[in-house]
Amino acid sequence: MPRWESDAQGRLERAALELFETQGFERTSVAQIAGAAGLKERSFYRYFPDKREVLFAGNELEAHLVAQFEATDPGLTPIEALLTALRNAEEIFRPREFLLRRVRVIAANPALAERDLIKLADIAEALARALERRGVEPDKARFIIDVVLAIHRRATSRWLTDPDATLSQLITQAADELREVVTPPAPTAR
Repeated sequence: MPRWESDAQGRLERAALELFETQGFERTSVAQIAGAAGLKERSFYRYFPDKREVLFAGNELEAHLVAQFEATDPGLTPIEALLTALRNAEEIFRPREFLLRRVRVIAANPALAERDLIKLADIAEALARALERRGVEPDKARFIIDVVLAIHRRATSRWLTDPDATLSQLITQAADELREVVTPPAPTAR
C-alpha cells in the first residue's frame, strides 16, 4: 500500500478499514465511510470508484514499482532489477498495524480478496511490460515476475510480523533462500 497520508484520501481509507472491521464490508456503505471521515459521499468518489477500491489506494504502488525498476542499472539481471525495485517499495507502504488490519479485512471478504488479486495481476502485468521493454521475451518476463512475486510474498508476510526487520532485508533473505534451494550442493570430497 502506498504512503500513509493524513489528507482526505487517508481519512477515507482509515474510516473504511475501521467500519469494515466493526460492521463488515457488506454492511458498510460509501456514505458511512465518507461520514466517518468527515466528508460528503461525493468526495469519496473523487478518490475511489467504489468501496472495494478504498483499501487499495489506486495505482500508486504499481507506478512506484515500475519507476523503480526502470531506474535500475540496465546491467542487472531482470530478477535482480525487480528485487531492487521491490526493496525500494517500503518507503511508500503504510504503517504495519494498518497493513495487518487490512490483510485481515481482505481475507474475511471475498469481494476484497478478489480485488486484491486483480491489483496484484495489474502490477504483475505492468512489471512484465517493463521487462519486455528491456528486451525480455514475454513468456520469460511472466515467469520472472512469478518468481519475484513469490519472493515478495514470503518477505512481506515476514515483514508484517517482524517489527525489527526491514522489507529490503527480508526480500534479500527470501531471494537467498530461493538461490539456496535451487543451487546444487557442492560435491563432497571422498
